[in-house]
Amino acid sequence: MSKSLHILVVEDSEDDTFLMQRQLVKSGYNPLIKRVDNEQDLHDALTAGQWDIAITDHNLPGYSSGQAIKTIKAFDIDIPVIIVSGSIGEDIAVSAMKAGANDYIMKSNLLRLIPAIERELREAESRQARRRAEETIRHMAFHDSLTGLINRAEFEQRLKHALHTLHSQDQSHALLYIDLDQFKIINDTCGHVAGDQLLKQLTVILHQQIRESDTLARLGGDEFGLLLEKCPIDHAMKIAEKLLETISGFHFAWQTQTFSIGASIGLVMINDTMQTMTDVLSSADMACYAAKESGRNRVHLYREDDSLLIRRHGEMQWVMRINDALQQDAFCLYMQEIRSVEAGHDSHYEFLVRLKDQDEIIMPGAFIPAAERYNLMPAIDRWVVQHALLCIDTLTTNPKMGNDTIFFVNLSGMSLSDENMFTHLEMLFKEYADLAPRVCFEITETAAISNLPHAVSFIQQVKSYGCKFALDDFGAGLSSFSYLKTLPVDYIKIDGGFVRDMLVDQMDAVIVEAISKIGRVAGLVTIAEFVENMELFEAVQKCGIDYAQGFGLHVPELCEPDMDLKKFSA
Repeated sequence: MSKSLHILVVEDSEDDTFLMQRQLVKSGYNPLIKRVDNEQDLHDALTAGQWDIAITDHNLPGYSSGQAIKTIKAFDIDIPVIIVSGSIGEDIAVSAMKAGANDYIMKSNLLRLIPAIERELREAESRQARRRAEETIRHMAFHDSLTGLINRAEFEQRLKHALHTLHSQDQSHALLYIDLDQFKIINDTCGHVAGDQLLKQLTVILHQQIRESDTLARLGGDEFGLLLEKCPIDHAMKIAEKLLETISGFHFAWQTQTFSIGASIGLVMINDTMQTMTDVLSSADMACYAAKESGRNRVHLYREDDSLLIRRHGEMQWVMRINDALQQDAFCLYMQEIRSVEAGHDSHYEFLVRLKDQDEIIMPGAFIPAAERYNLMPAIDRWVVQHALLCIDTLTTNPKMGNDTIFFVNLSGMSLSDENMFTHLEMLFKEYADLAPRVCFEITETAAISNLPHAVSFIQQVKSYGCKFALDDFGAGLSSFSYLKTLPVDYIKIDGGFVRDMLVDQMDAVIVEAISKIGRVAGLVTIAEFVENMELFEAVQKCGIDYAQGFGLHVPELCEPDMDLKKFSA
């Protein structure tokens, strides 16, 4: 079966063209030849058709191979050019090759024509394959592989360019930061394949709602960015509201289930007050957060005097400081005595985390809220547990430290559901197996009851190493007593809000006494928090409480592996 070959021949001789055609047919080709002999016809042929190869004579009346090559190259198309001429000198041939010819053949030696054509077609195909591969790589570098949208890196470059135009043109741009609501439910319910399909479908729908000049990008898992260039605030708000309506009206069907989602959108106007690309993205992210905080499925416009965004900015600053502290080991541990109300019993101690900032010690109330909001507590807890065990290992070598002393270490609610926490504890207690009976982990009542089955399972697993557990802030919940039958804890720490005012509030005093009695019946050790003076210490003693803790008994002191142990000697 003959192979088709589209050939553009620049030649004034029909006979010479026929000879080339006959040579091609003999070699098994079906040549489809278009012959031209001047620049205009060559230009028209290049415009009208797709050609596999071009063959040109060197000397035509009023036209040369050099001019033909120049015309072909001007079209920026990669077709091989072979000169077939009756006479051509060596120096002319070299010049032609420099101009872009791929080969030259004498008309008296047409046997070379077919091998030359086949070689140049192979090389042209190879060049095209390389270009396709380079284009694919280039596309992958700047586009999201799932949705085909531009990725974050390319979006940031376009945002930088938009910022630059503000200085040269009197105009404004807008940025929408779009975060899908309830997307995680679909991933968790149906798997990531379903989530990926939703994102692809949603991308098509979102594209239908924006202008040709707008830039839509996938910034992260379920986060999108939309850059609206030359767009005033009223029009930007209309587009944002339209996108909300579109997303809310989108129903995603997967197998037998149908899902609806929403979105929270942060809108920021890009003007001269926005100095950098980072400023713009940070402002848009904060506005998106505010939309979520306000109830989701809404648009929040960024304003510099927005109190909610100011708080968010403060939290983000803490997030950076916390991450730096984790990397630079800038946290430290303090210890506070938990004193027995009966003389002759060993005291216990609680580890309290602080943040070192140059010469300043920052209390946890400043950074813990941000750590909880941005899921950094498990990382802080892992740091605390590891360094607490180092301190305990040193403290227990002191002969004056009581043999029955227990060391209390706080765990956040997030750590109870963190998959890596138990693995981390398991690794540590293999190294410090003999210390496990000296460790009591504190969890708040609220954290425990928010996911009771998981909390019970976690406590039981960790107690298998010999550790103890305390229920902190006990009494703060509405059904505190009922959970004592379920949670396998060893201590209950009575919420300090009841203890602090029990001398002046009879109801608080009755509650503390009731907790003491319930704890005794349940076989639990009770600890009163917020004991700020000796009068309170005597009061909790009369209630039958086992231990007391508070600044009135002991101000927390810095704990370090090489510290002076005398101040912690019983």
